Amino acid sequence: MNTVSKRLSKSFKAFFDSEKASGIILIICTIVSLLVANSSLGINYIEFWKNYVGGLSIEHWINDGLMAIFFLLIGLELKRELLVGELSNFKTALLPMVAALGGVAVPALIHFSLNSGTPTQAGIGIPMATDIAFALGVLALLGDRVPASLKVLVVALAVIDDLCAIIVIAVFYTAQLSVWYLLGALAIWVILYICNRFLRLHFLILYLLGGILMWFLMLKSGVHATIAGVLLAFAIPFSAKDDDEESLSYKLENFLHLPVSFGILPIFALANTGIIIGSDWAQNLASANSLGIMLGLFVGKPIGITLACYSSTAIGFCKIPLDLNWKHVLGAGILGGIGFTMSIFITNLAFSGNANMIDSSKISILLASASAGIAGFLWLKLLGQPEESDEDMETMDFEATEV
Repeated sequence: MNTVSKRLSKSFKAFFDSEKASGIILIICTIVSLLVANSSLGINYIEFWKNYVGGLSIEHWINDGLMAIFFLLIGLELKRELLVGELSNFKTALLPMVAALGGVAVPALIHFSLNSGTPTQAGIGIPMATDIAFALGVLALLGDRVPASLKVLVVALAVIDDLCAIIVIAVFYTAQLSVWYLLGALAIWVILYICNRFLRLHFLILYLLGGILMWFLMLKSGVHATIAGVLLAFAIPFSAKDDDEESLSYKLENFLHLPVSFGILPIFALANTGIIIGSDWAQNLASANSLGIMLGLFVGKPIGITLACYSSTAIGFCKIPLDLNWKHVLGAGILGGIGFTMSIFITNLAFSGNANMIDSSKISILLASASAGIAGFLWLKLLGQPEESDEDMETMDFEATEV
């Protein structure tokens, strides 16, 4: 049996540490936001985010402006994983790729089956996403009770999950399209790409200023402005050397982790989870949309991820790492049901202007995500012991064995 030992990269470990801490902050901000929204200050709290500054509401600036920076970080992480990280080796990437696709398709089908042909069909993208910060927060609580390969699997499938969500946002949640503004945004991206690949201009300010202009044009185009963040990430120079600290992409990613994890995402949570829970909140959970979201996340995610992995290994298309078993894979699937950030983000796009539908969808997301987090923690704590002794948690074997 041939095995290949592989060390978890410094970038991966830094990413894991920042994301797990972010998950704790997000939980605190969500609880605070819900408490304030349902106190005597609730109306003022909700209205605060709707105040206009510079032509946009504060909530709009957060969801379209600050979140573009979050998407820039997601793009930089995705780019690194594709070029030098856990997704750079096709054989290694196959399992999380298949897992992510299964985890996207089954929840979407569940929601679609319950909401097809109705106004709430637009919510099909809500249960597709996995929140990396919360999922890694749960894994961090488990510590060495779970194998290192499981951490890599969850991160990789969540990153691919985010890519799928980004594509869904760009294709299905575009308002009235202004072709000229869109072409202008794409032209800026082409110019930045040329500056990187052919002119070898490694001045970060050049790419940031170009990114701001691209964001403005994307905002005007009708395509969600946060997509500009992802496009910018793939235009910024990146070194092929793993953990090359001289790379502009690496420097920017490293710089953005703290402000995104402890600034932007907490602000996003405060602005988007201020839900006034009415007397009919439990009744709303029985609606087709709410059921589609909750079943999609809590049931569809583990079924989709586990079934996709099992099917692909059964036909010999994929193999699982030596230190993982099917209990671990199912545990990863349960954690995949933690939607939160991206799910709430897509909710705002799917039901823009319908406050009641947005609130009921967010309650469904919070309940399903909390249930998935608790269930995933308990499942892996009881059944997630590594198959082999893992004396050095930095050393892992991601080369597969026959199933």
